[in-house]
Amino acid sequence: MKVILLADVKGLGKANDVVEVNDGYARNFLFKKKLAKESSVSNLNEVNLKKGAQAEHERRALDAAKELKKKLDGESITLKMKAGEGGKLYGAVTAQDISDELVKNGYEISKKQVVINNQMKNVGTFGVRIKLHPQVSCEINVNVEAL
Repeated sequence: MKVILLADVKGLGKANDVVEVNDGYARNFLFKKKLAKESSVSNLNEVNLKKGAQAEHERRALDAAKELKKKLDGESITLKMKAGEGGKLYGAVTAQDISDELVKNGYEISKKQVVINNQMKNVGTFGVRIKLHPQVSCEINVNVEAL
C-alpha cells in the first residue's frame, strides 16, 4: 500500500514522502498514530502544493539572508565592558552581548546566530561570524573597549 507520510518516521522516510508499506503496518500503526494518510490523487496534489509552497518559502528566506549579508558584511560594532588592569575583562563577551548590540543597530539577529570562535576576554578587535542561513554567513568586527 502506498501512503503519504505526515511526519518523519525513523527507518521509513520524512514528512510528505510517498512510500510503499505493508497494509497491516499502514492500517494498524501509521494511520492510527496519524503519521500517514492514504495515497490518493487529491492527497498527492495537496502534498505537491505543500512542497511547492515550502520551496518558495525557503527561496525567499535565502534571498532575505543574502540581502542582510550585503548590509551586515564587514560591519563593526563597539561593546563597552568592565575591564581591569592590562585590558583584561571581568568575564567574557557573549553571543547575547553581540546580539543585543546588533538589535540596537537595527539588525534582527538572535544569539543562536552568533558564532564566537575564540573567547573574548581582553580589550581589542575580534572577528565574529554571523550565521544568517544554513547556506549564508558573514563576518563582523567586534571592538571591545574598557569602561
